[in-house]
Amino acid sequence: MLTIELEGSSPVMIKNLLPWQLRKYFEMSKRIRKHELQATLWYMPGLYILGAFVFVALTLYLDLVLELSQYTPNMIRTTAQPTRLLISALIGGILTLSAFTLNSLLVVLTTFSGQFSPRMLLNFVADRTTQHFIGIFHGSFVYVLVIFLFITSKEDEYFVAIPATTVFLAFVTVVTFIFFINHATSWMQVHNIATNMKEESISIVRKTLRNDLEQFRCEEPGDLMDKERETETLITAPDSGYIQLIDFKAMIDEAKKDQIIIKLHNKVGDYVLKGNRFFSYWGAGAERVNVEKYCEHIELGYKETEIQDLKMGMTKLSEIGVKSLGNDDPQTAITIIHQMADLLLEVERDITFTPYLADQEKQVRVVMDAEDFSYYLYRGFGYLRHYAGDNYPIITEIISALSMVAQSISKDKLDVVWDFAKNSMDHIPKEFIYRLDRDYLLNRLYDLAVFTGHQEDYGPIEKRLLEIEENHS
Repeated sequence: MLTIELEGSSPVMIKNLLPWQLRKYFEMSKRIRKHELQATLWYMPGLYILGAFVFVALTLYLDLVLELSQYTPNMIRTTAQPTRLLISALIGGILTLSAFTLNSLLVVLTTFSGQFSPRMLLNFVADRTTQHFIGIFHGSFVYVLVIFLFITSKEDEYFVAIPATTVFLAFVTVVTFIFFINHATSWMQVHNIATNMKEESISIVRKTLRNDLEQFRCEEPGDLMDKERETETLITAPDSGYIQLIDFKAMIDEAKKDQIIIKLHNKVGDYVLKGNRFFSYWGAGAERVNVEKYCEHIELGYKETEIQDLKMGMTKLSEIGVKSLGNDDPQTAITIIHQMADLLLEVERDITFTPYLADQEKQVRVVMDAEDFSYYLYRGFGYLRHYAGDNYPIITEIISALSMVAQSISKDKLDVVWDFAKNSMDHIPKEFIYRLDRDYLLNRLYDLAVFTGHQEDYGPIEKRLLEIEENHS
């Protein structure tokens, strides 16, 4: 096998002149850049501030150019002095509400970090409702501030649109403050957190993975060009980082043009070091392949993203359950287990577990690092099972959730579910277990054995747990 190492491309000089916080966005692909910008706290407020300037221009045009005061009753128009007093008072009021809002935001983020998981911070900051609320405050403040600057030199003018708009924005900010407090307290509730994270992961399955992968998957590999594979060429990673995104469609199209097959040695979300195995290729046109264009279709970055990485969403969900176990909060862990079961069911329904991606002519062009149903089952419940330890009520809930999953998935995956549950029972100690814990656990395990068709495997487990009580007696 021929191995080729690629050197990381040197960045453009202008990028080096920018701070790292801005330079990183130029180094991202368009898709990741859009995802990262939408997840930042300043993106949506920035749009509101731009909208505030447009609003300033509109109200100034109505009052100073069209002279709207000529067409309105005297009771709703004001002179420059009262308008300045009104705006100067509302500047402080809106700024105070903004300060209270940011303070509440910091309290929420601190609570999330300590009670749940630091990964939850991104979810709250990236929440569209949170960003809209922050944007309303900052946009309103910028509006009244800029308007105040424009009317300071006006003495003999009458205003209608400016005071009316300013009072309206003050009312909007007060109402927004109330809704923001309600939003923050509601978003922190466990069932809302778990549901939001599950829905976000489901959207990844239904939109991203379905559009990026499912249309290219094929069950049978067909012609894998085994003869040409004898001269397979291995490409190593040009840099260290997480695999954030793979443009499968572009890679398949290029492989079709070059008449080759590409084997990916890592999955989206994996961390690779410079010089590690990246991908390999073989085929009739392997000698004329431009390796760099294929490397450009694999995005490397300094952190994981959820654009194509479903397991990251599952890990974040399970981390909340693990944290709740450490905080002696079993109900939160149970809620996470139920949501994880629903997410696992969605994965089984919408993902075809085959590593082969083919072109329009059904010729395999990309062979992925395989991810089967057992992989997602472990990512979902593996951490919860491990950190539950001897917490038998939680183990019982996991077995119960697996029973619900077993009733809704295809028959070819029932053995995987049973093997996971059976393996989970192996950690039960041989010294002692409470009788009620044992009875409830055995009842749920028997239900799972019935749903998966493994009643004969249930007997030895029941016998072993009953012997624990006899030996203890």
